[in-house]
Amino acid sequence: MIFGIVPLFFLELFVSMKVGDIIGFLPSVLWILLTMIAGSTLLRLSPYTFMGNIRSMQMGKLDPRSANNASMTYLLGSLFLIVPGVITDCLAVGLLLYSFYLRLSAKMRSQQPNGYTQHKGDKDVIDVEIIDE
Repeated sequence: MIFGIVPLFFLELFVSMKVGDIIGFLPSVLWILLTMIAGSTLLRLSPYTFMGNIRSMQMGKLDPRSANNASMTYLLGSLFLIVPGVITDCLAVGLLLYSFYLRLSAKMRSQQPNGYTQHKGDKDVIDVEIIDE
């Protein structure tokens, strides 16, 4: 495992130095500070996201595997935003977009609890009772 982390560390350092050389010192520092603030904010809000994933799973909109993937990619994405560097920021954005995609696809599904799928005309049906006197 250490043999995989060390080259990634040096690649991260090299790419960050190149980007810092291109955009300048002050924008690099601002980038690092803003991504750290964004990552810590997302990490602070993670319990609400996890509960939303569990609620979507209970309602049948997300299967357990997708709920787990959405939660873990959200957590890793917010942690990667805290770590300073260009490569980890790109990975973080990719992971957060995947988590957002899973949550968005869950919201777009029209499956209801207990396996009942709502059809187009179900909202338009009026149930009445006629009483003859």
